[in-house]
Amino acid sequence: MPRARVVAAHRAPDRPPIRVAPGTPVTLGERDREWPDFVWTTLADGRGGWVPATLFDAGRGPATALADYDTRELDADPGETLELERELAQWWWARNARGDEGWVPARVLQLLD
Repeated sequence: MPRARVVAAHRAPDRPPIRVAPGTPVTLGERDREWPDFVWTTLADGRGGWVPATLFDAGRGPATALADYDTRELDADPGETLELERELAQWWWARNARGDEGWVPARVLQLLD
């Protein structure tokens, strides 16, 4: 499994993460200005989060999820070493030494392996 050193701090947003699974109906809104591969995704219960647009069958409005995705982000501090599982839209799903998992932007990581 690849590893990376955190070179800049990352903090998860102050909102609960959301999850989608194949077949989940959602409403897609605006694209993120900083991360244009991501679209604001609202679940039927009104909770929302940023999800890669490629994971849906439409680009805006009513859509259906095509794959599993969890918006959970991982707090990371400079100097910390993370294990990396997979990359999607310039973010890595990572695990820290405590076993916590979540997404971290690639731009705050230096790959070690």
